[in-house]
Amino acid sequence: MTVTEDFSRLENTYQMEAEVSIIFSDFGKMQNVCNLLTEKLGTSVTISPPHFYHTPEAIDALRRQVCVAAVGNTRQKAQEVCRLLGQSLGKPLLIREEETKEWGGHTDSQQPNSPDSLTLQEKILNATAYASCRVFAVFEIKGKENRRKKLL
Repeated sequence: MTVTEDFSRLENTYQMEAEVSIIFSDFGKMQNVCNLLTEKLGTSVTISPPHFYHTPEAIDALRRQVCVAAVGNTRQKAQEVCRLLGQSLGKPLLIREEETKEWGGHTDSQQPNSPDSLTLQEKILNATAYASCRVFAVFEIKGKENRRKKLL
């Protein structure tokens, strides 16, 4: 949160203007704070439209989350194939991230002439980030005998 205050004198009175800039990571909390300020301060407060963006840390976290999910999906599919063939899935022998893609939001060339003309839903849609990850994995396959020996 950043607060900038400006005091000025108008004839026999003093006037204070304050600008408060807050970075929210939770959209719901932002809405609640804006509603509270509007309710309590009425017309003396002006709330600018939100500017949506992703921090580099948030994009890195998204990449990691997508990669971990891709590895989990790959393991689950391999386990289902092994079950279908009457085998048991062993430990991973090799896992390699082959491709990661990111997309979403608008580029400067796609931005409309007046960003204020966009609805809040359109602004959110334009700021939404997507990612996909393709992984290659090799797992050990155990026969039924190996599995039975471990259980005994």
